[in-house]
Amino acid sequence: MAKTVLITGASSGIGLALAKMFARDGYDLVMVSQNEENLKKAEAEIKSVSKKITIYSIPMDLSLEGSAEELYKAVSDKSIRIDILVNNAGIQVYGNFHQVPLKDIERLMYLNMNTLVKLTGLFLADMTARGSGRILNLASTASFQPCPLNAVYCASKAFVLYFSEGIAEELAGTGITVTALCPGATSTNFAKRGNIEDTRYFKGRISSSDEVAAIGYKALMKGKRIVVVGAKNKLLAFSVRLVPRRMTTGLGKHLMQKI
Repeated sequence: MAKTVLITGASSGIGLALAKMFARDGYDLVMVSQNEENLKKAEAEIKSVSKKITIYSIPMDLSLEGSAEELYKAVSDKSIRIDILVNNAGIQVYGNFHQVPLKDIERLMYLNMNTLVKLTGLFLADMTARGSGRILNLASTASFQPCPLNAVYCASKAFVLYFSEGIAEELAGTGITVTALCPGATSTNFAKRGNIEDTRYFKGRISSSDEVAAIGYKALMKGKRIVVVGAKNKLLAFSVRLVPRRMTTGLGKHLMQKI
């Protein structure tokens, strides 16, 4: 029997790249995205090259309260067993915190943290009952430092990293692994939607979605707890531990300013 992976934010970018990799290896897919049109296109694209797998597409806005429970029920009602959970969906809000609408901040926090934790908890209960499963959570290089103009996003990704590390240790020896994937600037629509594509950070070395997905996929299958994409990003993630905090935030502000 084929195993099944559920991927949020699966209609584009890293989520779609991961979906293609799982499909290539024979996994059935549950693809979740807010954009129903893009989701249909993504499903058709995967089916054109992976005809033997089953794909379930679920259009859903996971930034809404109760959406995690609704998604879990939709999957359970179809008697779909989720062997791998990929919490990839996320949104960005750019600008000075006091100038950003609080409703946008609240939506970011709910999707990036609340929904991720709820989905993890719901599907983890089934995994622990079976004694097997894998979870991949999309963190970021932003997880390692506070960053002006991007303060809430970075804080939410730090939450994802620490949450993932904590439960990974709790689950040691259970047959279930948790991996936090920490990419840097990546060539997706995410930067455009988040209004950050003109920042200094996105004018440097940018990874492709395929590159990030391949690294995350490999780390997930090996059961690694944290993987940072790219040598430069690894150096940055390590170096912030060694420099004064004020210097770290100053650098972060410099990188997130538009040019």
